[in-house]
Amino acid sequence: MKRRAVLALTSVLALSACGFQLRGANGQANLPFRTIYIGVPETSPLGVELRRNIRASGETTIVADPKAAEANVEVLSETRNTTVLLNTQGRPREHTLYYKVRFRVTDPKGAELLPPTEITLKRDLSFNEAQAIAKEKEEEMLYRDMQSDLVQQILRRMAVLKRA
Repeated sequence: MKRRAVLALTSVLALSACGFQLRGANGQANLPFRTIYIGVPETSPLGVELRRNIRASGETTIVADPKAAEANVEVLSETRNTTVLLNTQGRPREHTLYYKVRFRVTDPKGAELLPPTEITLKRDLSFNEAQAIAKEKEEEMLYRDMQSDLVQQILRRMAVLKRA
């Protein structure tokens, strides 16, 4: 029993010495900016989720004017693609879903804090003709999950930036 306690204590000390730190409540990244402008349409699902996650952090305010923000997030492109693998009879067997976002972060003067960065996510989805409607709903769910993952990755990349 004493051996386990020593091992656990050693592990904790090793992790704290290497700079390991939990992300905080709900996995929210702490952004180093007090104000931020999001250059994504208000109606974009990606923009809505990005704004919601930034507001949830509680430390950063989203502003409507890019010149009033310490950082400007600009989504350069957002694409969703699906490729289909066919079986020997020429029927769909598997779908591969791709979600790609290219973005950058600048200061109010236009200097790049984070150069154009591309994040690509891929998910595989098996297909069954007997369950076509269920697979369609599963595809929608996978895209929502990929979008949430993209938002978290964008926020993590922004969390390590320095203020202008």
